[in-house]
Amino acid sequence: MAAPKPDPIDPAQLPELAQATMKAAKFPVLATIEGDQPRVRPVSPVRTDGFTVYVANLRGYGKTAQIAVNPRVELCYTSDEHDQVRITGIASVLSDRPLLEDIWNHSPLLRAYLGSLDNPELIIYRIAPVQVRYMKEWALDYHEVPL
Repeated sequence: MAAPKPDPIDPAQLPELAQATMKAAKFPVLATIEGDQPRVRPVSPVRTDGFTVYVANLRGYGKTAQIAVNPRVELCYTSDEHDQVRITGIASVLSDRPLLEDIWNHSPLLRAYLGSLDNPELIIYRIAPVQVRYMKEWALDYHEVPL
């Protein structure tokens, strides 16, 4: 079987292509490190601003301790067409109250499960991008997306 040969990509279109893939994929996989062991799990972002992604979490989850030790993470979005976006970033606990309130007010799932924005179990991570890469289909060639 021959490798796919996607059409050439105009570098000016990379941000748009990457964001379209993110929107189509919806549920990225988040990678963290526990000691020397990588850990991955699907997550459901509660907000996305460009390539900055916000992910809700509970204090008791494994990724809480993993991110506290090593905040370097990676998100991988894969569309049904096998396009990929990889966001390498730094996760930090969001403390901006107006932004937290806005996320809370636009997230019925958070409200249904946690009852209050002040629930001590709730953490929202802001994943600030350091690098964004896009790959069309299984081309095996990543393109750097300008930040």
